[in-house]
Amino acid sequence: MGTCSGCSKQGSCSSEGQGSCPEEKLQKTISKIKHKIVVLSGKGGVGKSTVAVNLAVGLALEGKKVGLLDVDVHGPSVPRLLSLKQEKPHMEKSYMEPVPWTKNLWVMSLGFLLPSEYEAVIWRGPVKMGLIKQFLEDVAWGELDYLIVDCPPGTGDEPLSVLQLLGQEAKCLIVTTPQGVAVDDVRRSVTFCNQLGNSVLGIVENMSGFICPKCGERTDVFFSGGGESLAQEMKVPFLAKIPLDPEVVRSGEEGYVYIKTHPDSASGKEIKKVVQAALNLG
Repeated sequence: MGTCSGCSKQGSCSSEGQGSCPEEKLQKTISKIKHKIVVLSGKGGVGKSTVAVNLAVGLALEGKKVGLLDVDVHGPSVPRLLSLKQEKPHMEKSYMEPVPWTKNLWVMSLGFLLPSEYEAVIWRGPVKMGLIKQFLEDVAWGELDYLIVDCPPGTGDEPLSVLQLLGQEAKCLIVTTPQGVAVDDVRRSVTFCNQLGNSVLGIVENMSGFICPKCGERTDVFFSGGGESLAQEMKVPFLAKIPLDPEVVRSGEEGYVYIKTHPDSASGKEIKKVVQAALNLG
């Protein structure tokens, strides 16, 4: 038996002679995506999904073709944040179509596929990697300027699988809050990216102070500057300090996107800095 041109397997590739093996199919899909940005953090509750959603929408508002992939298997929140909880992807025999949010932003999440919002996903690592691979190679993403991937907290199966599948050209966007208990864990995320050979697009300090909407006074609820200090320590770019805003919370609860409705607010202007950093990739 011959050698499969896609993966160099001899005699064991079930796709041999059919013109495409799984590895070749994945690379064909990835090759159509210009920029891949993986949003991650070593700490939960820092606002990764909020940053990922606002980044994706911000890029779409700039006219870019954007895919948003939610790989948080145990707590997929992107459907709620985009008011897409009732949507289902269109399925065909060999592929599935991502759910459109606008004409140039498409979304995929396990949350679309669960039978109910009460369903618990109890999976081990290999099954998670299989799902993430399927979301990359079997979803009809098409030609994209950006693929934004929202990961669960930590440096475990999901972010590891995503970065291994996307390869070293994927950039990492790391989100933290200012206080030391978060920064300590997020520091490990930077090391994680370095060990895998993926460059860090930058660090975002979320919930960085509260600016009173009535008097304009700033209060550092979770202290301030931890993310910026970490960026200096780890020698990676520092992108933005996004202050607390009750409207950010409300936007997540009600399913509208903050950057679209409040682009000129203090938080909106900081989110725009993150969007600009992605646009600067070319």
